[in-house]
Parts: sequence; C-alpha cells; structure tokens
Amino acid sequence: MIVPQANKLTQSLWIPSWLPSWCPTSENQLKMAEDRMLQCVDGSFSRQYVPISGGNLLWTLTFNTDGVKGKTPVVLLHGFGCGVGLWAHNLCALSQRRPVYALDLLGFGQSSRPLFSTDAQEAEEQFVESIEQWRAKVGLEAMILLGHNLGGYLAASYSLKYPGRVKHIILVEPWGFPERPDTADEDRPIPVWIKALGAMLSPFNPLAGLRLVGPLGPTLVQTLRPDFKRKFSSMFSDNTVSEYIYHLNVQTPSGETAFKNMTIPYGWAKRPMLQRIGLLQPEIPITIIYGSRSSIDGHSGNTIKAMRPSSHVEIIAIRGAGHYVYADQPDDFNRRVLQVCDQMD
Repeated sequence: MIVPQANKLTQSLWIPSWLPSWCPTSENQLKMAEDRMLQCVDGSFSRQYVPISGGNLLWTLTFNTDGVKGKTPVVLLHGFGCGVGLWAHNLCALSQRRPVYALDLLGFGQSSRPLFSTDAQEAEEQFVESIEQWRAKVGLEAMILLGHNLGGYLAASYSLKYPGRVKHIILVEPWGFPERPDTADEDRPIPVWIKALGAMLSPFNPLAGLRLVGPLGPTLVQTLRPDFKRKFSSMFSDNTVSEYIYHLNVQTPSGETAFKNMTIPYGWAKRPMLQRIGLLQPEIPITIIYGSRSSIDGHSGNTIKAMRPSSHVEIIAIRGAGHYVYADQPDDFNRRVLQVCDQMD
C-alpha cells in the first residue's frame, strides 16, 4: 500500500537501491522479533492495523478486558527508535486496572512509513494528526496520554491541539522541551572532531550508520547497547531485545527522517515545547517522570510547574532508573503510573 512512497523516500535520501538486501532485515523479520518480545506478556490482547488517512496504518496493541471497561484508557506513545515491544515489562501490569493501547507511531515500528514534510512544524502536525485519526478510528472519547522521549513531546503537542480528548498527560523522560542554551558551546565545550563529524553526518539520518554496516548491524547493536539485554534479563537470556531494536531501526527511514528535521545540532528541538506548554488548558493535569540516573535534563519539569501555578503538575523521580525508566525499574514505574491514573476514575 505504501511501497511507492517507500521507494520515493529511499531515492530522496541517497540510499542506494542495493541497501535493503545489504541489511539482513525485512518487515516479516520485524514482526517475528516483536512477537518474541511479547511472548512473555500475560493476558489476552489484540493486535491490529488501524487505518488512517493516506492509506497509512498504525500498528496497535489493545488490552481491554471486561473488568476494566468504563475506565479512562492509557495510550502509550514510544520514543525515538522504539516500538510497542519495548513496553513488554509494563503492558500486563498497567492493563490490570484500565484499558491500555500501545501503538507504533507513524513512521516507526510496524506502522506505515510515509514521506514526512521537511518542515519541522508540518512534520510535527503530521504526527499529531495521525494520533487524532487513530483515536477517532479506535473510538476513544478521552484518554490518558503517556509518552516517552519523542512520544512525550507528541503527547504534549497533541494535548495542545485536542485538549478535550486528554484527561491526563504523563511525560516520561520527554525529549524536546528546553531550548538550546545560547551558551551551550561555552559551558560544555564540544571537541572539534565531534563538530566536524556532526557536520559531515548532518545530511544523513540518525540511524544511517546502522544500515551502512549491513550484516554487522545486529552485532553492532549488541556491542553498543548491551544495557538493553540487561533491562529485559528477567524475560530473555538471549539476544531477543537487541534483535528487535535492530529490525525496528533498519527499515525504510520515515519517522526517523521526520525526527531529524525536527531537530537542530546535538539533538535540541527546533520548536521547543517549553515555548508552548504554558498554553495548555489549565485543567489538564501533567505528571513528569524522570529516572534518577538519567542524563536527560530534568529541569523542564520544574519549569512547567512554575509556568502552571494553578494547575496540577507532579514530578516523580524513579530511583535507580536511567532514560528508559519503564524498563530500568518497571515495578516502581508501573506502580507510580497506576497511582497517577487512579486519581482519574
């Protein structure tokens, strides 16, 4: 359905036609890798493609048993380079008390990978509209939006445009909130070689290197990110997680390209959310969850709290957790999220 778009996208990013065969991956291998990620998730749930405009499809997991119907559902929005399978520690626990939906964002995971606008605002709007069309198609009147990393940024952006659909925003280690400091280079000197490398790689997507190493890609993921294997060691003793991450990130670049176009050098957002979050309707509560060991700047939570003195803003730090809070300390994370949600209904 979106093959013509994928071909056009491949050509526009200067990716040679031989690259897909160079990378040991396929859509089916991604599906199988996700199936292995979810094999430890207890309980019954459905998997489906939800159609939205442009012939695009959003891959969705639904947990909705009879005992939790009538409760406001939690909708999980993953971060950059991730997918629904990485919520494996959380899906069962969170769905015991209310419906849970996890979707692969447009351009990521098993969802469609269309062309995005090269304009940062338009690309952001494409993400937001895809979430709204998904919501309408699934038939949710209102939801608790929980977003990690890029998903947190999009949860905030969605809530600004569609506040009537959001009962609570839970921002987990959100990306894209602060502005890049004018003194960034003075306060934290960046070596010349890093600047040169950044300039050389700037025309390319963030994950282009993973594709260019071809058959070495799976080993590269295992070598550079051994922490992911540790995060899920209670579920898997093999390379299930690193294989899933590999197959997630070497498919046709789409959401990855949109993310690149939404950033300025060194990962700062072109359109920082702190410039707009003060416009959010005051009755929408916000919870910000950080890992105590994360390298992500946690000051944004305090800034949001100062900007919304008459609104509910809660900041939670999970001890012993890094950026991937939900996988680093899943029991504590699940417990705190359930507590937040129980305040709703």
